[in-house]
Amino acid sequence: MTPRSPVRAAPSRATGFTLAELAIVLTIIALLLGGMLIPLSAQRDIQQMNEAQRQLLEIKEALHGFAVINGRLPCPTTTSDPAAAKYGIEDASCVNVDGYLPWKSLGLPETDPWGARRSAAADPFTGYWRYRVDSAFASAFTLTTEPTSALTVKDASGNAMTQTTPNSPVAILYSTGPDLTANGLNADSDTTTYEAGERSSSIDDLVVWIGRPVLFSRMITAGKLP
Repeated sequence: MTPRSPVRAAPSRATGFTLAELAIVLTIIALLLGGMLIPLSAQRDIQQMNEAQRQLLEIKEALHGFAVINGRLPCPTTTSDPAAAKYGIEDASCVNVDGYLPWKSLGLPETDPWGARRSAAADPFTGYWRYRVDSAFASAFTLTTEPTSALTVKDASGNAMTQTTPNSPVAILYSTGPDLTANGLNADSDTTTYEAGERSSSIDDLVVWIGRPVLFSRMITAGKLP
């Protein structure tokens, strides 16, 4: 019998990735990660905007509640030193100026979702709620009280979103949004005209206001007027 020749195993291919294959894999992973970051960033932006809108509604309710309790709306706070006793507390009196929401007087969060808490008098008011109240409603008012500052809210096209006196807004409240800067008409703190509406490349502020009829309605329902 003829002996069989031993079967030789076929040479095996070396295991592992070549440098070219590894570079391709890393490129694919980088592309996948880059594609995931954009939706996550957009999702976070939506969550923060929704939270800011929720907080604005909460602040409006708190302002209505303050009016029911005190018969007036609070003044803004203008104290800049975080160590001062009046920091975050409404000013004793106010004129028709743009200031900051007195969060301590209302028992509310200090900043909007993009804000940073201040620790020194020189720190900027980054992300703090901006607030303005008609001086006629910062003291005790009656059903015959009318606004004196002619506050107006317009959209980006210049169309009025509010009525004129006697039913013009009695208070303006807004967040400066993700860019932390007052945009459009809101950039001028001396004006009585504010800008609200859809977000765009030039403005991302979130603006709401308290109207005279709604305020009176809340006061009447609570038995504080007439």
